[in-house]
Parts: sequence; structure tokens; C-alpha cells
Amino acid sequence: MVRSTTIFRVHDGLPLAASVDDESTEKALTEYKQQSKLIFRRLNANSEPACSIESGQYTLHYLIVDKVIYMCICDSSYPRKLAFSYLDELSKEFQRSYEGKIEGATRPYAFMGFDTFISKTTRLYKDSRTLTQGAGTSLGSSSASNQQPNQLDQLNENLKDVTRIMTKNMEDLLWRGDSLDRMSHLSTSLRSESAKYRKAARNINLQALIRKWAPIGGIGFFFILFMWYRFF
Repeated sequence: MVRSTTIFRVHDGLPLAASVDDESTEKALTEYKQQSKLIFRRLNANSEPACSIESGQYTLHYLIVDKVIYMCICDSSYPRKLAFSYLDELSKEFQRSYEGKIEGATRPYAFMGFDTFISKTTRLYKDSRTLTQGAGTSLGSSSASNQQPNQLDQLNENLKDVTRIMTKNMEDLLWRGDSLDRMSHLSTSLRSESAKYRKAARNINLQALIRKWAPIGGIGFFFILFMWYRFF
């Protein structure tokens, strides 16, 4: 399930909003929250826009949208698709509610009023069974289905494919010098190398054609030259 949520500004790591966690959750996640702050201070415009970071029994998921980081800490068994669908919903509502005010924020947690929406959305994504259970109850209650959209439809609309979202290890990021920027650099490098390979393949095919037809062309050329010399 989703355990905790925090929203940061990218360029300075300023926390803008967060879930209100109970005492037991706060105590259990203290170390993970500290680790997340260290990581998010390193994020910049070149960082991966979405990533899952594994750390023991929990996984930290983040999504960057319009220079804002949306982060949640979930149980390691919690499906990534649900986690990123959850973050996507938060990002849309946060941008709708505070567009134009985000860059001007100067104090931490300037938009703590957003915790109401965070709490409501967290309850909808309480565990990996929530969506299917929600679909079942909506069948049994027409009024409920009229009041809120089918949760399965909502999930299918949000981030249908998370297979390309990268996964990192917290220890590698904090202590072994691994970088969240490196994934973007690798993607750029792979695209560059792919273009080089395509160009090389074209050259190889051209050379193969030349080797295949060059002898025939040479013979034809000398035949024409002989005929011209012989009769003209």
C-alpha cells in the first residue's frame, strides 16, 4: 500500500506538500524519508522523469511533472502501475489547484491544504486489491457508481505502460556513486549508437552491392569500349 507521500519542487528540493502520517508510520519511515531528501536534492532537468528506487521492504516511486516531483513510499510488493497511476492523479490535481503559485513559494509545505486530496486518493489506492474491489462494489450500488468514475477505467487511462520506467537501488544511489542522470545519458547514447549502426548497415549493404555487380559492370564497360574502338 501507499505509506507516505511528499511533493517537492525540482530546482531547490523545497517540499511543497505532504501526507499527514500517523506516529507509527512516521517512525517506521524516518530513515527512508531522509534518504529520499538526499536523492531529490540531486535531481535536475536532466534526471529521469519517472523512476522506482528500491530500499529494503519499501520502494520509493517518483514522477516529475512541470518542475515538480511527486514521490510516494510504498510496500515493495505494491504494484508499480498503481503507484504511478496514484502519482499521476496527484500531479494533475496539484497543477490544477496551484498553477502559477508553485514557483513563487518561499516556505516549506506552502500548500499543506493539498493533504486532503492526498488522503482521499491514498484511500482509493489503499492496496493492490482496491481497484478490483471498487469495480465490484460499483456493480452492487448504482448510486456509488454514479458518484465516482470506475476505478479500473481510471487506472487504464493513467500510465498504461510502466515497463519502461527505470528501477534503481537506494544503496547504489547513495553510497556507490550511481546517478539518476545516467539513465537519460544512456538513453541518449543508445539512440546515438542506434543511428550509427543504421548508417553502418547501409554502408555494408552498398558495399555488398558494389562487390556483386562491379565485375559485371566492368565487363560491360570494356565490351562497350572494345566495340567503340573496333567499329568507330
